[in-house]
Amino acid sequence: MNATGTTPDDEDPVDQLRPNTHLRAGPDAAVGPPPPEDQPHSPPAHRAPENPAPDPDDPVRQAAEAFAAELRRLRTAAELSQPDLAQRLGYTKSYITHLERCTQAPTQPVARQADQFFGSGEALTRLWHAYHTTRAASRRQQPNRLQLAATVHEEHGPDAAAARNTQHITYQAPPRPAPVALHSTLPRDIAAFTGRDSELHRLLSAAEDGHAPVISIHTIDGMPGVGKTALVTHAAHQLAKRYPDGQLFVDLHAHTAGRPPADPSDVLATLLIGIGISPQNLPDTLQERAALWRDRLAGRRMLLILDNAVGPDQVEPLLPAAQQCLVLVTSRRRLIALDGAEPLPLDTLPPDQAARLFTRLARRTPTGADHSAVAEAVRLCGHLPLSITLLAARLAHHPTRDISTFTDEFATAQDRLGELEAGNRAVAAAFDLSYRDLPPHLQHLFRHLSLHPGPDIDPYATAALAGIPLARARRHLETLYVDHLVEEPAPHRYRLHDLLREYAHTLTTHDPTEARAQATQRLLAYYTHTAQTADHHLNTTPRSHTHPTITPDAAPELTTRERALAWMRTEYPNLLACAHHTTGRAQPAYFLALAEAMAAFLRQQGPWDQAVTLHQTAAETAHQISDLHGEAGALRNLGQVRRLTGDYAGATELTGQVLDLYRSLGNRHGEANALRNLGQVRQLTGDYAGATELTGQALDLYRSLGNRHGEANALRNLGQVRQLTGDYAGATELTGQALDLFRSLGDRHGEANALRDLGAVRRLRGDYAGAGELTGLTLELYRTLGNRHGEAYALWDLGRVWWLTGDSAGAGELAGQALDLFRTLGDRHGEAYGLWALGQVRRLMGDFAGAGELAGQALDLFRTLGDRHGEAYALRDLGTVRRLMGDFAGAGGLAEQALYLFRTLEDHLGEAYALQDLGAVRRLTGDYAGAGELAGQALELYRTLGNRHGEAGALWDLGAVRTQAGDITAATKLLARSRSLFKEVGDKQGETDALNSTANLLAVAGEPQQALTTYQQALLLARQIRSPLDEAHALEGMARCQARTSAQQAAIASLRKAMAIYQRIGAAETLAATEYLTRLEAGQA
Repeated sequence: MNATGTTPDDEDPVDQLRPNTHLRAGPDAAVGPPPPEDQPHSPPAHRAPENPAPDPDDPVRQAAEAFAAELRRLRTAAELSQPDLAQRLGYTKSYITHLERCTQAPTQPVARQADQFFGSGEALTRLWHAYHTTRAASRRQQPNRLQLAATVHEEHGPDAAAARNTQHITYQAPPRPAPVALHSTLPRDIAAFTGRDSELHRLLSAAEDGHAPVISIHTIDGMPGVGKTALVTHAAHQLAKRYPDGQLFVDLHAHTAGRPPADPSDVLATLLIGIGISPQNLPDTLQERAALWRDRLAGRRMLLILDNAVGPDQVEPLLPAAQQCLVLVTSRRRLIALDGAEPLPLDTLPPDQAARLFTRLARRTPTGADHSAVAEAVRLCGHLPLSITLLAARLAHHPTRDISTFTDEFATAQDRLGELEAGNRAVAAAFDLSYRDLPPHLQHLFRHLSLHPGPDIDPYATAALAGIPLARARRHLETLYVDHLVEEPAPHRYRLHDLLREYAHTLTTHDPTEARAQATQRLLAYYTHTAQTADHHLNTTPRSHTHPTITPDAAPELTTRERALAWMRTEYPNLLACAHHTTGRAQPAYFLALAEAMAAFLRQQGPWDQAVTLHQTAAETAHQISDLHGEAGALRNLGQVRRLTGDYAGATELTGQVLDLYRSLGNRHGEANALRNLGQVRQLTGDYAGATELTGQALDLYRSLGNRHGEANALRNLGQVRQLTGDYAGATELTGQALDLFRSLGDRHGEANALRDLGAVRRLRGDYAGAGELTGLTLELYRTLGNRHGEAYALWDLGRVWWLTGDSAGAGELAGQALDLFRTLGDRHGEAYGLWALGQVRRLMGDFAGAGELAGQALDLFRTLGDRHGEAYALRDLGTVRRLMGDFAGAGGLAEQALYLFRTLEDHLGEAYALQDLGAVRRLTGDYAGAGELAGQALELYRTLGNRHGEAGALWDLGAVRTQAGDITAATKLLARSRSLFKEVGDKQGETDALNSTANLLAVAGEPQQALTTYQQALLLARQIRSPLDEAHALEGMARCQARTSAQQAAIASLRKAMAIYQRIGAAETLAATEYLTRLEAGQA
């Protein structure tokens, strides 16, 4: 019996067939390639007898000799010894020797495998076919061999029988009765089977549709050790009762050490005998056996498992035609060409299922820290069931060892693959069988993939690594994918499983050192060149120095910013891995080039902590090799990231070094860039005069050099300074010039930045409709460009517009999104402004405690960053919260601190805000003269700046002061103008305040009914914008009007509602409202 439990055509069917319970080869099977030479074995059953004088005219012998001669020719042409070829094909040396001596009959699988290995087309397959056809014809011309053997034995004795049977009969034995038909040959179920619920459900569901029009075939494919056989065996035992006519399991030996894949004709012989066909009645040809097999299964309900299949050609003849049958096929290859089959790819186990399998097999119950140790153990096993099984079995046999220590030992083992073996089971051995099945060119690629330092690879990088054309790289990757030797986690992205990567890396040690080095050089050259191409679209300021690279034979076409950004996002983990790979291997040129090429991407996308580490290392590397241009570029990149993270002192120091370096090198482009970067830092720290001077110098240099990109960026920076100092006309003019330049250059990133600045100017001037429109366009453009940093600031800007127009809920949502994005990017400066904006929303919605907390966090962060401008705004907001909660002394002190900072920074808009805040404190503490003076100063500043929103607020303040002073006529005019301006700019919150104040004025003037109507309008608007404080003000005002019109109960109801809101938000009005309610309920109001 051979390796599949089948009968070779050269054996006597009665003498040699001994089917075992699993339809596999038993320990006494001796067919096909012999087992490894260090194991005892009987002479192979396919082997011809040691006849000293074989018949040279025998056509079967001639066909075998033709096959042997061609195999020998191909081997010697490839300069391979018999042991070498045996190792490459996965057979023993003696098997190859027998084939070439014609003492071993050739088989179809070995012919195909050798053809694939040598790239010889179908030369050996055709010779095998000729041998097979000749052998079948020869057998048909002979008398019944069993009868002939018996006759020879009777007439001439055993010696004569042996002499007669020189060509076809190896061993003789007395005839045996016909075999008993087998019913179930399933291997035993696995008690520790764990997980795979969804896959198991699919297989069990396949049996539900018993009336399907065609046979149900399911192929379960996956990498070595993933648990394919375990799954189908477990499923088969659960399905057994549904298939009463039999459950047959056949091992097809696609990857069995020392054995070739099973011949389908031989398998059919065993299957037919297994269901009761007499060996004497077996047909000769594969087609005839397949037809008989299908005929005998017609009408039966059987389960057939074909395990370890090599491919569709091996499986197809074995498939029944009966629609009531279910066939489960396992293979390491994806059986794409098997028509009608339902594929079920099997991946490694999910972490939780892997952990359960480990603890179950290790016979442990983890507690405390053991859970993390188990998780780490299965992670190190790559969540591969075979690895987990072997590792857990080792732990189970060491009851004194704890899980944590055991895992630590495994983690630090130098040869983890060597640790994953037990008896004749080993992970490396399972991998080795698949590897040896590959032809040389795919073995070469498989080994080289382990040299890639990143997490995955695409066909372009594969072509560079292997030094092959792109089309061939695509084909080879697809072949490895079909063979489950690489995974495809995303379209056209491939990766090695961790353990396969480790296995492949061990194989590279046998490759020449120079070949490995050249492969790595090609890969680094490809990534560096393509990253520089992408950077050309992402970096809007031309670089003052570039690193030369080698152009690869094939690279993706990155012709637009969108494509460049998409490529960088996908390949960034690989670029970073390559950069780390070069730092420890004395390849500074590649490292510096990669770091420079990633700089613009990291500035725009983050994470900035990784950018800081990368550029620090680049600066140190360049300094060590005396590359001054490289050092200056790295320090500039580092300085820019320091600025983005709010480290303004560090940014100033670094950019000063960069400026000195570029001046010493005579690099005027670099000098201009450094001047502009220094100006940006000065702007952020409130030194607007210094920012204007430095940026002006940069602008002059850019213009003298004809650098239009630099010119556009400098104009935009100058526009920002004008905006911050309240020169909105100048800001609009300079930013408009920058916008025109960006558009003429086709720089959409610069265009988005300029549009954002123009939107901010519109907002500051009170044109909220225009600001909302421009900021919305900016947000869409940033998202289209994939600029997450710009997107975060556009969300912040749009949130400000919505806040100013009374949409507190929408403003809060946008501020939260911006804050999350700032934190993701590591932008601490943006985070501070996000906290500040979110605090303003909380204040508007009546959450004074939350607003104060957020303003305090923003204040601390602004101070940590050295951002005095942000510090002033946070102080102002914190003071506003204190005022609303009745802490007028604290509010006044904070407003004065903010006013001082704004005046120091020459921020006139901020100054107007602080004057207005201080005036409100004075008014609420009864200093109406002082309040009126401060509100008048603020009004003058707002009008100078052209800020209509601020003007409306200052008019409201003056109207409130005049109301308290009893000047009804003046107050009426001021409040009417204030309300009109608020409506013009779209500020519903301001409009609500104006309505409440107007109603209060009407009440003071003795018009309670008109006042009540106005309060009701304010109430509706306050509820619309979700402003609880304004809602409470309106309700309290309504109560006072209702009390004056003798509607006591309505007044009490309105005041109680107002009280509930005041108490909930902790408003300063709570005490006065409580006292008034007491008088009202007592009938004394």
